[in-house]
Amino acid sequence: MPALDWKPDLLEGYRRHTFELGTDPDGEGAAAAVLVRRDPDGEGSEDGGPVPVRGAVLYVHGFSDYFFQTDLADFFAARGLAFYALDLRKCGRARRPGQTAHYVSDLALYDRELDLALEAVVQEHPGLPVLLVAHSTGGLILPLWLDRRRAAGRTEPVAGLVLNSPWFDLQGSRTRQGLLTQVLRVAAKAAPMRPLAVPTGVYGDTLHQSRGGEWEFDLDLKPLAGFPVTVGWLNAVRRAHAALHQGLDIGVPSLILRSDRSHFSSRYSELSDRADLILDVTHIARWAGCLGDETTVVPIPGARHDIFLSRPTVRAHAYRVVGTWLDHHPRVTGTQSR
Repeated sequence: MPALDWKPDLLEGYRRHTFELGTDPDGEGAAAAVLVRRDPDGEGSEDGGPVPVRGAVLYVHGFSDYFFQTDLADFFAARGLAFYALDLRKCGRARRPGQTAHYVSDLALYDRELDLALEAVVQEHPGLPVLLVAHSTGGLILPLWLDRRRAAGRTEPVAGLVLNSPWFDLQGSRTRQGLLTQVLRVAAKAAPMRPLAVPTGVYGDTLHQSRGGEWEFDLDLKPLAGFPVTVGWLNAVRRAHAALHQGLDIGVPSLILRSDRSHFSSRYSELSDRADLILDVTHIARWAGCLGDETTVVPIPGARHDIFLSRPTVRAHAYRVVGTWLDHHPRVTGTQSR
């Protein structure tokens, strides 16, 4: 791979590189993905010195999302893990005019940019382990990609996986899910870009500073109400769910974080700030064993859908859980005795 062309990012202290992916298989022009890197000259160790780089992190966002969670990057950097995040095709920084936000007809299309991003991280940190981290839909995309890589005999240098509220199934009963899946299969052939009527809820309101939340993010890249869910995209997600439910072998240990409760409501209440408003957390618990290898599932009391955007005490607990897991998996952080 040629040397990457790093340019200033919209986040201070970060740089980005754009991967040109060629013609979009779904007919929406030229596709691209954007790799974001935390500059290595940020905060050092507690004694003020630089933190030796022992490994790297590659982060993947969820639906209606993009990377802006700099606290997450700082956490890993303080542990000696160089931080990278990938905005997938048609998502966040990578979306181009005229493209349907987050649309793909097959989640396996993301393999291209994931392979390129991993290759880029390895190029910059040869011989070091890579930890994959993902949120929500990203938590569905990465296990399937890892399973395909393992089947092809490509396991290195990924050493571990951390999933933050991964999307392992649809809400609702098995009967409702089955009926919707059948409808999607037919409708996706006729009108894949057709938006579905999906309740917006108040999740975005709990996060953004303009609505009393703690976080500042670009509302063009992550709207408060989210982007429209399209028939073809949801059909691709359901096919991915089916593959996951058959059982995978990702080949690395995984940590799965979820809230301790779900709360589905179109109106704000105090509970809206301490529950998963998007996914059914019992589904996460049910299907976590499908990843294969060693899997650790930890419910985080009072967590939001994005665990690391929860209230301060809750996310501090989540970071301690991740830190403990990393301490028990020294291969993931490059601290294992050689």
